[in-house]
Amino acid sequence: MSDTPYAVEMQDIVIRFPGVLANDHVNLTLKQGEIHALLGENGAGKSTLMNALSGLYHPTSGTIKVYGETVRFSSPSAAIAKGIGMVHQHFMLVPTQTVTENILLGLKEPRFFMNLAKYDQQILDLQDQYGLRVDPKAYIWQLSVGEQQRVEILKTLYRGAKILIMDEPTAVLAPQEIDDLIETMRSLVATGKSIIFISHKLQEVTAVADRVTVLRKGVVTAEGLSTEGMTKKSLAQLMVGRSVVFAVQKEAQEPGDVVLSVKDVHAENNKGVPALNGVTFDVRQGEILGFAGVSGNGQSELAEVITGMRECTGSIKVNGEEVSNLSPMATIKKRVAHVPEDRNHVGSAPNMTITDNTIMKSYRKPPIGSGWRVNYSKATANANALKEQYDILAPSVKTMARKLSGGNLQKVILAREISGEPQLMVAVQPTRGLDVGAIEAIQHLILAQREAGTAVLLISEELEELIALSDRIAVIYEGEIMGIVDIDDADIGELGLMMTGSKLEKVSD
Repeated sequence: MSDTPYAVEMQDIVIRFPGVLANDHVNLTLKQGEIHALLGENGAGKSTLMNALSGLYHPTSGTIKVYGETVRFSSPSAAIAKGIGMVHQHFMLVPTQTVTENILLGLKEPRFFMNLAKYDQQILDLQDQYGLRVDPKAYIWQLSVGEQQRVEILKTLYRGAKILIMDEPTAVLAPQEIDDLIETMRSLVATGKSIIFISHKLQEVTAVADRVTVLRKGVVTAEGLSTEGMTKKSLAQLMVGRSVVFAVQKEAQEPGDVVLSVKDVHAENNKGVPALNGVTFDVRQGEILGFAGVSGNGQSELAEVITGMRECTGSIKVNGEEVSNLSPMATIKKRVAHVPEDRNHVGSAPNMTITDNTIMKSYRKPPIGSGWRVNYSKATANANALKEQYDILAPSVKTMARKLSGGNLQKVILAREISGEPQLMVAVQPTRGLDVGAIEAIQHLILAQREAGTAVLLISEELEELIALSDRIAVIYEGEIMGIVDIDDADIGELGLMMTGSKLEKVSD
């Protein structure tokens, strides 16, 4: 290893795509044994820069040094050979394979015969070392988003990376899991490893990072600044170039009639294990009911049974009409909007254009649909109007969804769902992984739906967000509702106890 104090030096990095300058003469240095935060709004060029460091992209110009040696990686495997591992924001996992198989995928050993029991144990030992729990024998498709994120981290650690690039690693983790991951990161750098940490959660940056570099529209606006003395507000201003108001303005209003009625609902998860156990609640017109809970306690299954994506027993009514076990198409016809947890694979079609994604629920109806045909001039005009109305940043409505930043993709999904004038909106982790500017925009859109009289079921693992937006908060634990409280009576300590299995009446005693 070189005597240089830097594990990584990126100098004058330029990365161009057709019609886009993603990185404009970017400089970044990572010291040995430090956590360096890389900040910026969605689309600022952070992931692009890190994809160059991890061997996925070739810079148009500029130099990269790893421990003082100039490198030009031909592939991610070449970067891994130099000790660079990247934990991607969008998972690079094979759904039909097990956790262990995914971790071993691409390695030279084992070559022909695989003793899975032996490698399962190795993965369990690795989990013990770093405190990242997931069943090695489980298939990826059976795992929650949070568990899949842990697999990505374990995969990198298994390869013995000395330099870890963590692209939004906490975006899909519950608060307790985030604390554990931060401790893991600290223990890693204590052993001499170096971490580049991309996050939109500014309180995490001030808590864990030694230095910070900020990108705005592909240009560095702050390079290698010490985080000592920095605040959430000062970091946000560096990111977006203006002051960010973290408090949302929610006007008091009386809720109307019951729109969604859920009574004694039971359902199983993808492993056939009970996920919902007698869930009962109502949501009214012009009301936001927030659902709090640690990841994996039935929130995803709840959203799926309401939107027709999972079978259940019990009763689910929308405006008095039974919708349990109807198809997703039938729930769409009941004017139920769905902002799913996985915006990339469930909420959108990545290889289709913005136009195609905005008409997924309206292509059968005039003026977009006419018989069996789609009027693409009308569809394009509709997409352009939504692009302007929702401030979707993209070269054109012909841009593929997969090329959009997380915030802009979420705006496309919300534009599609809101334009259908829903009576009920089910929003699952709507701001997960987004920057402060995008979070602000999405939260305002959700509040606007409340003001328009829509009943909103908001599922989030961010307690601050639930308290800011909700009129009432329900807490779910192991598929049961521990209690429902009015926002005026909500206490973070009490909510936290319910999230760990204490029922409301027991909390109050």
